Formats: sequence, C-alpha cells, structure tokens
Amino acid sequence: MMFRLIAAALLALTLSGPVHAQDPRSAGIEQTIQGQIDAFLVDDFPKAFGYASPTIKQLFKTPQRFGSMVRNGYPMVWRPTDVEFLELRTQGPFLFQKVLVRDAQGAPHVLEYNMIETDQGWQIDGVQLLAAPPVGA
Repeated sequence: MMFRLIAAALLALTLSGPVHAQDPRSAGIEQTIQGQIDAFLVDDFPKAFGYASPTIKQLFKTPQRFGSMVRNGYPMVWRPTDVEFLELRTQGPFLFQKVLVRDAQGAPHVLEYNMIETDQGWQIDGVQLLAAPPVGA
C-alpha cells in the first residue's frame, strides 16, 4: 500500500508540469540565438545573417537588408539588455525556442524562435513576437 502511494505521488509530480530536464538540442539552439544577438550588439550584420536559415537568407538577400529589418522591426533583439532562455517546444517536426529579452528601457518581450537543423548546425528560420509577459516578470 505504501509503495503504491509513493509511486502515485511520484507519477503525479512527473505529470504536473514541465520538467526542467535539458533537451539535448537546447545547448546548440541557445548558442545559435545568443550568437546572433551578440553579433547584433556589435552591428556585425554579416555574422548575424550567418545564423539565419536559407529561407531567411533568400528573403532578405543581404546582411545589410537583414540588419535593417531587425533594427527597425525587432529593436529589442538588436539591443537587448538581458536575454533569458525559456522553454523549448516541439510542434510536429518544428522546434520553437521561447526567449525573454529586455529592451534598452528594461521592458520585457517574449519572442519565439523557429529553429531548424541544417548541415551547418542550428539556424533561425523565423522569429515571432509574442504577447508581453505580465509586469514584474
């Protein structure tokens, strides 16, 4: 009887929410995203463009056009003051990495990076700005 109670409690804990077990793909994905952000911080648009997927490269054609898009459309990514990696989720064959960034004014923004694995390693295939987290996050 006691064994069943302990087993049930352990099962309930396991199923009660996301376990923070590290997905083996997380390290490479986080390195890719952080590498791109680090490149943006020093305006190294060719390096930042190197982290983009072939689809993104085809869409923007040049590192300068890509850099301009990020500077104007995603200023919180171009000049974050803080970066925190949240959960990595899968949806079918797709991988999405949530990232919390704080902009120059300290405002939080949650982004979701669509990641793909290529012969060159992990690459960013798109970024979506999600709803801002509650104040105090």
